[in-house]
Amino acid sequence: MTEREWRPPAAYVHGLDGPTVVVPGRVAAWLERHANLRQVRTAQRGADPEVDAVLVALAVAAAAWRQQAVPGSDHGTDQRNRPELGASCELSTTEAADRIGITDRGVRAAIAAGRLPAHRDGDRWRIDREDLEHYRAGRAA
Repeated sequence: MTEREWRPPAAYVHGLDGPTVVVPGRVAAWLERHANLRQVRTAQRGADPEVDAVLVALAVAAAAWRQQAVPGSDHGTDQRNRPELGASCELSTTEAADRIGITDRGVRAAIAAGRLPAHRDGDRWRIDREDLEHYRAGRAA
């Protein structure tokens, strides 16, 4: 599945013995970042072994998605051509625009509208690479 494809919720539910939800790595990374899953995993550790295992599995999937470096993959960004970029790399609006195929002005408009998280560094906007990937996936849907 590419980032441009949309799947209905039923596509993620599987299982004959009871419903099981398959969570893509990109979604696990989003949940970990925006739903504070690290804090939940730490606070609830030991309360329920199955919950512990699922929260760890989500963390592993999120980490794997962040490290993915396969060109054309729907799991993260190709980092082979940019080895200096890490998981917490911040991009300028121009770099972000180049990566997602829109104009610099379009990136700034998304920031102003609150659709793309960013912060000011002096007189420039800085965008986290992971936030940009989530924004790109949201645009595709």
